[in-house]
Amino acid sequence: MGKSTFTAASKRTKLFVGVGGAVAAAATVAACSSAASTSAAPPAASPAGSSPAAASPAGAGASSSGGTVITTAKSSAGTVLTNGSGKAVYLWMKDTGDMSNCNGACAGAWPPVTTTGTATAAGSAKASDIGTITRSDGTKQVTYDGHPLYYFSGDSGPGTASGQGSDGFGAKWWLVAPTGSDVTASVSTFTAAATGAAPAAPAAPAAPAAPASSPASSAGGSWS
Repeated sequence: MGKSTFTAASKRTKLFVGVGGAVAAAATVAACSSAASTSAAPPAASPAGSSPAAASPAGAGASSSGGTVITTAKSSAGTVLTNGSGKAVYLWMKDTGDMSNCNGACAGAWPPVTTTGTATAAGSAKASDIGTITRSDGTKQVTYDGHPLYYFSGDSGPGTASGQGSDGFGAKWWLVAPTGSDVTASVSTFTAAATGAAPAAPAAPAAPAAPASSPASSAGGSWS
């Protein structure tokens, strides 16, 4: 091989090696840049509200037994018994002992005071005087000092006692005093003191006020 041929081949070899080396170097730089950008990317932020919410207490304000409350209210004839919503309760003079003689149409006009749990006392009512009897339909009727208690269907709502002194179904109906005795004075309205309502939920705390923004400064001083 002549000297000129060898020289030309050497130049081609150097050119090939130089181009290949540049390509390889460029590929290496690109790979490193890609790896660097991947590792530098911050982790995705957690979605708002992903932390578990605090559970609200269930049954706030409800009676643990679910029973009827017998409490008291003020009337022109003194203190009388009501239920927890302030509705008047009555006794019937035809009842004997703790037995109810009010059934059928009588019970439609004078619904018995029933309970699905343990009846409780509030106000000046006496817990020791509260009891229950089982009616023929299996419901539990509340008694006070041995008297079965009733509502009157003609009462328009809490604080009314339009059944006071009625002699419907053959005997008198009277409001009941905390002592257990009948109240025979004339009473048509009274001041109901409802105790059966659930307490109001506490108000949410006020959000803190945003800090006042700092006055902007100008390099040229304030405007006059």
